Amino acid sequence: MPQNEGTPHGGAPHEPFEEQLGAILRSTGDGFSTDDRRELVAGGLQRGRRRLVRRRLAVGGGVLALAAIGVGGVYGGSLLGPAGKPTTTSVAAPPQTGASNGGESKPTVVPTLPVKDLAAVLKANTPAGQWRIDNLGGTGHSVAGVYDDGKGEAGVTVGLYRAGTTGEAGKDQVTCPDKVVVPYDRCTSTKLPGGDRLMVFQGYVYPDKHVETKNWRAVLLTKDGFLIDASEYNAAAEKGASITRENPPFSGSQLKNLVTAEGWRPLLKKLGQDAEQPFDRLAPAPTPNSAAVQATLRSLLPQGLTVGSRGGQGGHGYVVVDDGKGKSLVGVDVQPSAGKAVADLFTGEGVTTLPDGTQVKAVRKPGEKGGAGVVWWNVDTLSPQGFRVVVSAFNAGAQYESATRPEPALTMEQLKALALSPRWRTVPVK
Repeated sequence: MPQNEGTPHGGAPHEPFEEQLGAILRSTGDGFSTDDRRELVAGGLQRGRRRLVRRRLAVGGGVLALAAIGVGGVYGGSLLGPAGKPTTTSVAAPPQTGASNGGESKPTVVPTLPVKDLAAVLKANTPAGQWRIDNLGGTGHSVAGVYDDGKGEAGVTVGLYRAGTTGEAGKDQVTCPDKVVVPYDRCTSTKLPGGDRLMVFQGYVYPDKHVETKNWRAVLLTKDGFLIDASEYNAAAEKGASITRENPPFSGSQLKNLVTAEGWRPLLKKLGQDAEQPFDRLAPAPTPNSAAVQATLRSLLPQGLTVGSRGGQGGHGYVVVDDGKGKSLVGVDVQPSAGKAVADLFTGEGVTTLPDGTQVKAVRKPGEKGGAGVVWWNVDTLSPQGFRVVVSAFNAGAQYESATRPEPALTMEQLKALALSPRWRTVPVK
């Protein structure tokens, strides 16, 4: 058994976002019961945009994080246009009439806010400077613009979203990510007098820091379940724009003052006037118990490994192990009901089919998060019943750090044995 286990942390390693996203979105849609695609649009609008879900992916750290998310439910950003406007995009499975209420579906009315009102609060609670605000005459859930205090342009966005019916629903959005997964310079998470929770984060748009586009954020989760999310950059836009200044313009305390400003409260009240919250009718797919996933991973490790940091959430778990030859990050993702949604991932070179019909895809490739010399060994398995287990190992203690050894601490055969263990089927779900 592994020895000398360390202090818990949170998170687990990524798999390539572009390769997995389409299948994960389809799987996510299959995991919900709904009688109208408009409910998913409404849920996406009220419960977050792309950056919130992307951060959830980073915190959870797993390839299947999108299928297990609790607040976003679906990939909210794909349902949002400029300033939070709904688009026609849908990632849901085909509508199932009467699936959630046993009868005919009713149109869902999603409260939206005048962007000019959002902009007014933004300007009133930031230092003097020149603003260019997008979509000032429109409506939505967020305001986006470019701010210039004479030291360089900076993109700034603020969004207001419904996380749930209580402040507990969005706690992970105000929890600092695990540095094993997401590198950052500074992050604090505190509970404020009155019951609100606040996270102030100073990090980067790109975790590997190859491009020094900084993202500083403050996220406030109110005690009644609303999120106020403010982001700023040291460039005129999150991506695709040249860096214009060393740091974003607003300090951590200024970001805190912005998201805690009283001017947002009347706007949040308008968001809460819809009597029927559509996301309350969505039933999420079963999520494996986090503690059980992590314990099972540790119990299946080969002998002779010392476990350092460890953590995870939902169906994701990770450990950083050392056999005396250097640190190695090992992570697992468990999805009990992946189904046909991910079947197209099991094609091409490296795929084998076992006698019981389980498909196994084993891949060796370079790391993707910027660590010098990092290699990534990955085993992805899918049973005929749709039960999926993915195991990854790296030759470094974190994907964005330099390699500490030539190869991961586990061989490819050991990774296959770990992924195919029947013990994953006994992990309880909730």
